[in-house]
Amino acid sequence: MKRSQFLKSVGVALALPASFPFASSAQRLATSGGASRGNCVLVPSETPGPFPLDLTENDFFFRQDIREGREGVKLRQRVRIVGADNCEPMVNVRVNIWHCDRDGNYSGYAAMESEALTYCRGYQMTDANGECEFVTIVPGWYPGRVTHVHFQVFVSSQYSVVSQWTWPHDAVVEAVSAHPELYPAGPDPLSPEQDGVFADGFEFQMADLAWDDAAQEYVSLYEATVEGAGTSGVGYQELQRAEVFHLGQNFPNPVTTATEIPLDLKQPGEVFWALWSAEGQCVHFVDLGMMPAGRQVIRVDFAALGLPAASYLYRVEVENDRGRFTDVKRMTLAK
Repeated sequence: MKRSQFLKSVGVALALPASFPFASSAQRLATSGGASRGNCVLVPSETPGPFPLDLTENDFFFRQDIREGREGVKLRQRVRIVGADNCEPMVNVRVNIWHCDRDGNYSGYAAMESEALTYCRGYQMTDANGECEFVTIVPGWYPGRVTHVHFQVFVSSQYSVVSQWTWPHDAVVEAVSAHPELYPAGPDPLSPEQDGVFADGFEFQMADLAWDDAAQEYVSLYEATVEGAGTSGVGYQELQRAEVFHLGQNFPNPVTTATEIPLDLKQPGEVFWALWSAEGQCVHFVDLGMMPAGRQVIRVDFAALGLPAASYLYRVEVENDRGRFTDVKRMTLAK
């Protein structure tokens, strides 16, 4: 199995149109009955900015650690995606992030002498709690912009959300001021209130930021609400795949020793499945051969595989006379 094929299956929207359906930042949706875990207010849309790249074109972008040796204070960034319809986690959706380095430069641009570089960019898939995690640095700043991160959430092959988040100004200033040797330009002179991108408000584009003394790193959580409930967004690719097979969520999840992956084959076909690490490495691959239509179960014995506790993506590919169809979901191995 080629890594590029897997990356394309993770990227559910490889050729989205230039504009996407976004909701107004003022639009508020009522929560459903019961406790709410999300803010249930749609995140304001923003432009991708002047430095977007198609992350699917480079194998390195499917990864958790996006630093590539760039200097700066280590930051462990969690991102949580919630559906506005019911304030529940959006599971198995892809999250792209990109930001500048400590000097305010973006990778991939000749004007910044970084055209062939790929630092501070990457993507992950959300877990059962709607979360994914990146390891990066606290970004720097550049004239006219407050310290910020760009992100894009791919809900389906026909719907994606682009926006940005920032952090409390005092927290960013403290992080940079505490490590002057790493940030020669000094702390960010702007506050979010002075940044034109956030002129319409940034209440729902604010992440937290705190120092973890034990781990010697900053930790942050950002939560965004997007349209939909769960992974209910359906596009052309999803409709085509649904006529061939349906891939269920493994159970139990999290896993301790073994788990089962439900697979509903609508048509007979040759079935392949694989496990991938969050850093983009294929750690297990099986050719299950031709399988008949009907309910199938893929059993995974982690005790036999000897893999470390971590999050993994499982990918199933079905090939028949209609073509090749793939789906990817995430599971967690906890020991």
